[in-house]
Amino acid sequence: MEILHSKIFGENLSSTPLLVFHGLFGMLDNWGSFGKDLGDLLPVHLIDLRNHGRSFHSESMTHDDLADDIANYMDHYGIQKAHVLGHSLGGKAVMQFAIKYPEKVEKLIVVDISPKAYPPHHQGIIKALETVDFNTVGSRNEVEAVLSQYIPEKSTIQFLAKNLYWDDDKKLNWRFNLKTLSEKYAEFVSNAIKFGVFEGETLFISGEKSNYILPQDEFAIKQQFPKAKIVKVKNAAHWVQADNPVDFANVVKDFLGLN
Repeated sequence: MEILHSKIFGENLSSTPLLVFHGLFGMLDNWGSFGKDLGDLLPVHLIDLRNHGRSFHSESMTHDDLADDIANYMDHYGIQKAHVLGHSLGGKAVMQFAIKYPEKVEKLIVVDISPKAYPPHHQGIIKALETVDFNTVGSRNEVEAVLSQYIPEKSTIQFLAKNLYWDDDKKLNWRFNLKTLSEKYAEFVSNAIKFGVFEGETLFISGEKSNYILPQDEFAIKQQFPKAKIVKVKNAAHWVQADNPVDFANVVKDFLGLN
């Protein structure tokens, strides 16, 4: 059994740990400053999802896989119960985990995603990533130039480029498993999480300028997470933690009783 790769802050603190999961095409490094900040108050595990960052690659990518990976990670580190936080795809993972393993969850935090199925909306990004030919590009700038033909937002290009690394053949490559993520895209984006109810304390954080959690989604959220509170963070779109890190961290600290 393979265990997800992680970076741990505040390892010596004895309080309930917080496990943090990034979104699609992300990696734990996206959460570095948040991890350092909260790591002064409780143990924080920043974790790479399967097929992302330095975690293992697999041909399977269902919500159940992601939930089981979290359970295996906790067992490996001897963690009985944790707070779990997930952004976007990571949010789907922690929702499924809380429903499947409620006894392992102290508090649940879901960032800018709801339990519903979403229509496919990353085709442009996937097409751009698949267009990069690592036999012909030799620098990060060249990769960014290819991506910019398909992706207008500079911030998105920089976010994706963080995944570049030099492989054993001295060639640039992606850390994420693009093959599985493109082939299985429908399984983890265009599927709702399985029906079930998590009775524990739950916080949904949405970006004020994001349309991932709509007013009409609140009914479905409350059906599966009856204790859910939904908080909007000002001046933030889908990347809530990057757009407004101070307010985001304060909302999390308040919910976890750290402020």
